[in-house]
Formats: sequence, structure tokens, C-alpha cells
Amino acid sequence: MKVGRFLIKKDGAADDYNDPPRPFLEHLIDLRDCLLHCVIAWVLCEIIIIPFAPKITEWIIAPAGLSTDKVQGLGWTAGFSILIKIMLWGGTALSMPFLLFFIMRFVFPGLRRSERSIIIFCLFASTLLFGVGVWMAYAATLDIAIQVLQKINAWVGIKVDIVRLDEHVDIVIKTIIAFGLAFQLPLLLLALGWIGVVPSEALRSRRRIAIVIIFVIAMILTPPDPVSQILMALPMCALYEACIWVIRLRELARGDTKDDEPSAPDNDAD
Repeated sequence: MKVGRFLIKKDGAADDYNDPPRPFLEHLIDLRDCLLHCVIAWVLCEIIIIPFAPKITEWIIAPAGLSTDKVQGLGWTAGFSILIKIMLWGGTALSMPFLLFFIMRFVFPGLRRSERSIIIFCLFASTLLFGVGVWMAYAATLDIAIQVLQKINAWVGIKVDIVRLDEHVDIVIKTIIAFGLAFQLPLLLLALGWIGVVPSEALRSRRRIAIVIIFVIAMILTPPDPVSQILMALPMCALYEACIWVIRLRELARGDTKDDEPSAPDNDAD
């Protein structure tokens, strides 16, 4: 029996797939509605973020209570340029929960319950890791990185009285986004290892190569100073090691399950 978009078995239990087979045109209509809702949500969030632009600008200019007397706009379009960046990044971040909701509403009816649980867990873990990365970048890394750059300028003998506002904002936004995205890498490894694509032994044997790659990624994504590079690389290395242990525990659990399965034929033979 079909009730709306859901398929119910005769015994009253829901089918493992909630979405029964439907014409291809209906899927295209659902996809169109999903994209339309995503665009509308994104545009509305871009508009909603505008009144908060002054406060967000203050938050971006002064990470971790850093003195910003030297940060100044050097052009008539400085404020407009910062407003566009705040609308783009802030509006996108604000609209992300709504975008995920519309996307999941479109995708979930065709997935099993176990697959939905995995996706929800990955989304929760991804959000948590991204938040940790943003917090670490804003609360510690930016403060240390800017102080190191100031000391390097003083040591070289370059006096910096004024810092361009757009350059400062670019560094802050780039560092925050970079830390948030970099902290997604362990989740990707964990997902691949959980489904058996990447075994723990492969990660363990390539640990040295992975550490080098992590430091190279940190060097590219962070401001041009070694301190911020180290502050990004060390947590990523720790998360990489944690992934190895979690994947290994998963492999041991699978091994225990497999060891229990051969006992069934012996009972049948008796």
C-alpha cells in the first residue's frame, strides 16, 4: 500500500526504502524544487546577514582581542568590498543548515536507515570538526601568526604603521576557512576506513608520508609563518593517529564477527 511518498508493507512495517520506484520526471521535479529552495534560502541568508555586517567586521578585524589601530581602509570602496565578502561567506555559512535540510530531504527517501544514520553522523562530526578548526584558528592561531609577522617585520627593520583592511580580512577569512576544511580530512579517512576501502595497516605504514603531506598542506593554507603551520599540522597529525586506532578497532570487530560465522555449518552437519 502506498501512502503519499512512502511504501507500507501489508503487515504494516515500513519498507527499507521509504521511496518507491517513481517516474524519472518526478525525480527531476523533486531535484528542481530542491535546487530552487536552496537558492532561495541562500539569497535570503545573504540579505539577513547585512544588518550584522558592522559587528562581523569588528569580529574579523580583532581576532582574540588583537589591537587593530593599524588596520585601516585605504580606499572609498573598502567598506563595500568587506560587505560583499561578509555577505558571501557569512550568508553561505548561515544558509548551510537549510541547504543540508533540503538536500537530505531529496536524497534520504532513497536510502536505507543504516545509510541515513551514517550520513547524519558524518554531518554532525563534520560540523563539530569544522567548528573546532574555526575556534582554533580564531582563538589562537591568528593572534600568534600576526604577532610573529609583526616581530619579523621589526627584526628585518621594516616599520609597518598601516595595514590594509582588505589584506587583513583576507588573511583572517583564509585562515578560518583553511582550518575548518583541514579538520575534515580525518573524517574522510575515517569514512573510507570504516567501509573497508582504506585499512589501518595502510595508514600506519604510510604515516611518515602522511605527516609530510599534512605539513605541506598546512604550509599552503596558513599565513606565511611557521608557527601557524605547526599549529595546524600538529592537531591534524593527532587526528590522523586517532583514525588509525578507530579503523583498527573496526577491523577487529569485523574479525570477531567473521570468526563467529563458521560455527553455523557445523550445527547443520550434526
